[in-house]
Amino acid sequence: MLLNDFLEKDLVDIRHEPAEDWRDALRQAGAKLIEHQYIKKEYLGEIIKNVEKNGPYIVIVPGVAMPHALAESTNVLGTAISFTKFPEPVVFDKDNPDSQAQLFFTLAAKDPDQHLKNISDLSDLLMTDGLIDKLLAVDSVADFKAVVDGMS
Repeated sequence: MLLNDFLEKDLVDIRHEPAEDWRDALRQAGAKLIEHQYIKKEYLGEIIKNVEKNGPYIVIVPGVAMPHALAESTNVLGTAISFTKFPEPVVFDKDNPDSQAQLFFTLAAKDPDQHLKNISDLSDLLMTDGLIDKLLAVDSVADFKAVVDGMS
């Protein structure tokens, strides 16, 4: 199961301090991927540039962001998804109330096929009834593990 992969790969990050802004949130959300050498920090710069250019397209539903850049990026070293939860919503566009997220699933994929599979698997997971609310309620990695255990 995808959620269990986050735990096994140490890619769960429950933040207790709010992000300064959406750019800071994206940098924090990618930290575990950098730490475990799935991406170079320049990949986060690519994500930020994409949001600056295209708007908050990474907010896939209110409350949930799926940060990613091009699958062909030379700054991606491996394929993984990390999960980061912030203590309060991060606003991408103050004029659009739906452009905020508290849950960040940051994608890294070495090729376009893996990238599409990541997006598809994550989309399927997020359609699990009640999952987003359960994830919004977690305050620790232990809470996240309890959500995972409750789904198996």
